[in-house]
Parts: sequence; structure tokens; C-alpha cells
Amino acid sequence: MRMHAAVVLTVLGAVLLCGCPKKPTGTLSEPIPAPPDYARPLPEGQLALRKITDPAEIPDFTPALADLSNLREAVARSINYMSKASSRRYYPYGQISHEQALASLKAFAALLDSGMTAPQMNAAIRERFDVYTSVGWDGSGTVLFTGYYTPIFDASLTPTERFRYPIHKEPPSLVKGEEGTILGIRGPDGQMTRCPARRELEGSALLKGCELAYLADPFEVYVAQVQGSAKLRLSDGRLITVGYSANNGYEYNSVAMELVKDGKIAKESLSLQAMIDYFRAHPGEVAEYVNRNPRFVFFSLTDGNPRGSLNEPVTVMRTIATDKAIFPRACLAFLSTQLPRANDGVEPRPYRGFALDQDTGGAIRAAGRCDVYMGIGEAAAQLAGRTQQEGRLYYLFLKPAMMTTPALPVMTENPAGKP
Repeated sequence: MRMHAAVVLTVLGAVLLCGCPKKPTGTLSEPIPAPPDYARPLPEGQLALRKITDPAEIPDFTPALADLSNLREAVARSINYMSKASSRRYYPYGQISHEQALASLKAFAALLDSGMTAPQMNAAIRERFDVYTSVGWDGSGTVLFTGYYTPIFDASLTPTERFRYPIHKEPPSLVKGEEGTILGIRGPDGQMTRCPARRELEGSALLKGCELAYLADPFEVYVAQVQGSAKLRLSDGRLITVGYSANNGYEYNSVAMELVKDGKIAKESLSLQAMIDYFRAHPGEVAEYVNRNPRFVFFSLTDGNPRGSLNEPVTVMRTIATDKAIFPRACLAFLSTQLPRANDGVEPRPYRGFALDQDTGGAIRAAGRCDVYMGIGEAAAQLAGRTQQEGRLYYLFLKPAMMTTPALPVMTENPAGKP
């Protein structure tokens, strides 16, 4: 089973990793507030989650329980992952054991199947589950939410006059560690060297023979790499899926931020579509900017829907990507933020919803970052490109005393949801 990053955040969201100070107002003596540092690392030895001990701090889950579409499916995928022996290596997480994490998912699945009304489920959650909050980038729980998606591009499995820009599978000489860490390139003499950065890698012989498919636009290749997966539409109408396989071992640098820094696109006008339009108008600049990001992503053909870093299919609005070095993988989460809606002019609106921590982002680092999976295609791209809101991120774990309690009964009474 693969254990490594499958997806990174949307191009637009990346620009927010480095905030810009606001124009000062008032007198000159007023201090200029420092920009948020969403990628601020945790202090040594500190966990990303803090248990909430004051019941007043626990959010009301009732509104989120009114819409359970595709939530049960996402929970089942996390249970499937946690039921595999390989998942045990990542636990305990603080005082949360693997058994408790898995029992939490199963108890929540039973709750979803119980037939309870939303108010009844809310009461049961508060009785049976402990709630934790991310400490956020500032220690006060502030998390930046961005979005990611799976693009659909026209492609060919062989090069043509139109399809000239390849996406690549891993070179045979790429060596990875047990956790998917990139160890380097093993030469013919057996010696290990660091894998080249993007600029040098694309001009080297390492990629020869590793072409997986060909796209018509070099920036589409880059978007696929940033999103970590893509649907490719072939000339015969077939759709195939390519998913993240590995990277070259370098940290991600935002092309979006580079464009803003150089004054090519105003920050307030930045969107994925704006970047696509810019590079279509200036195709000669694609290589210059793309090469400023040394990280290079390799792909493999996959079956069906895109998969996250747990090697489980991702679920629209129910899968989130976090830093798996500090957050517990596969576990039940709750989001309180603002997210855009496709049927509402893609303008952000208050959002409360359950999700499963099933993915990893190459640029999603620290306790102040969370990426929400928005789906496949252009509509999802519009949503992902407009997701850039602060909020709170919670995790739910079954109380230890409840691990030996019988499963929740199926509820058939009180259909009107009266208390």
C-alpha cells in the first residue's frame, strides 16, 4: 500500500501561504500587524490537536447532520484503511490509540445508520465523543482552508503535433523509503545522488522512456502536478485517471506567488483561470515560472476515481488534506469555515460539515492549513480557486469509556425530530 502525498493544494490557495501586510491606517504610531503565518511549524513536541474540556467550546453539529450525502461512503473508506495492519504504524497519536481511532469511525458509522434525527445525533455525539481542535497557526485555532480538485484534460498516449507535453511515471532509478520519502537516484555504480530539481530533471536523460501520456498545453501538465491527479480524455472518448506516484524530493514553491511578486497578475485578481489565461497569452513564460518550483511530480495510471495518500478514493467535500506528520490520518474531522457553492455564484457562504482526513498536500504544512477536495472538472476548479477562508478544524474521538458500550440502537420513533 502506498503511503505518501497524493495531492497538493490548489494553485490559487498557494498564494495565501505568504500573506501581505495590509496598508496601514490611522496615525504613523500605529503598528502594522504582521501577516498570518499559516505555515508556522509547531513548537517542538507539541501536538496539532488540543482536547476541548469546556463544553461551551464544542460546536453545534446539528446543521451539519441535516445533510449526510456521501458522508457514510467517506467514513467507510477510512474504516477500510484503518482496518489494514499497515495503518497501525502511525499510532498512537498522543493518547489516541489505533483501536480508539478505528472504534471512533465505526461508532460514527453506526450513528449515521441509526435513523436518529439531526438533534438526536448531535446529542449522541456530545455524549459519546471527545472533541479536539486544531491549535491552528496562531495557537488559537485559526486554520486557513483552501481547495483542490481533479482537472480533466484532452490527452494522447502517444506524442502528436498537438499533444507534445508529457507527464511522466517514476524513473526506475528513483529510490523511495518506507514512508514514501524520496531517498534519491541510484546510479549504475550503485551510488545514491539527490534527484535533480525540476529545471535540471526535465533536461536530463532520467525521464527518457518514462512518458505516461501527452497533453496539449505545458501549463496543463503543471496544473496536473499541482493538483496531484487528473482525468485524461483520449481521442476515442475514453477517460483515464492518472494519480500521484512520487515526487523528486523538493519542497513546493508557489508559481502563483511568483506571478504576483513580479506584477504579472494582481493578487486580488488571481485565480486558476487567470493563470491559465495569462500563460495562454504568454506561452513563452511558462517554463520560466514553472521552473521556479523545483518540485516535480510523477504519475501512475489508476483505476476509477482519484485516490488520496491513504490509497483510498477521495470524496467530494468529505475528504480533506492535512500535514500527516502532525494530524491523525483517516480520522473523523469537522470543518467550520466558509466555502463556495456552485449553485450560488461560487461565493463563499458559512459552512459546517464533517470530513475525513484522507489526503496529504505537498504544500499543506503545519497546523494552520487544510485543503478540501472539491471534485472533478471545471466546476470543481471554480470552487477550488475561490476557497481561501479562515476557520476552525475539529477532530472527534470516541470517549475511552464508550469503547465497551453497546452500539447505538436504530431509532424509528420521533420522525419529526422533536427533542
